[in-house]
Amino acid sequence: MSILDIRVLGDPALRKETAIVESVTDDIRALISDMFETMYAAEGIGLAAPQVGRTERVTVMDVGGAKYALINPEIMLSQGSIRGEEGCLSIPEVFGDIERASIVTVRALDETGQEIEVGGSELLARCLQHEIDHLHGKLFVDYLSVLKRRAALAKWEKIKADYPGYVRKVILEKRGAHHSEGEL
Repeated sequence: MSILDIRVLGDPALRKETAIVESVTDDIRALISDMFETMYAAEGIGLAAPQVGRTERVTVMDVGGAKYALINPEIMLSQGSIRGEEGCLSIPEVFGDIERASIVTVRALDETGQEIEVGGSELLARCLQHEIDHLHGKLFVDYLSVLKRRAALAKWEKIKADYPGYVRKVILEKRGAHHSEGEL
């Protein structure tokens, strides 16, 4: 297992559509393992393949202690509406109030290649939508109003020099127990 570099806002990989995974291989399983390790080291609750510079349609999440590795996820059902704060491992220190569906059901493949359905509400629903957006080149800032987006991007402009080459180096440090709240 390895901790991978996280791509940050400005890296073209974050804006590209990902490729459907045709078969779940050992390479895909290794990617999933590395993504979980990276997500935990960065103290996040979700991570998508484009965030680590990969083009496969793969995401991992850990919400409230429930771990999910989703391959080729698709939202099959979305209901309701809820507004809440989001952050992103690829846009550190920038947050925004985003409206999302309050309940979603997602169909995907798991690490063994079996089709699964994941249903969730509140934080899990938000995380599922956020990570699936990454697989389609969308970021949470895209949902902000023009003024709020401008403010968020102005904040990012002030700190982006801390990430040369649009790369966030994640260093594993000994920390307390993994938190269920974190950046997506």
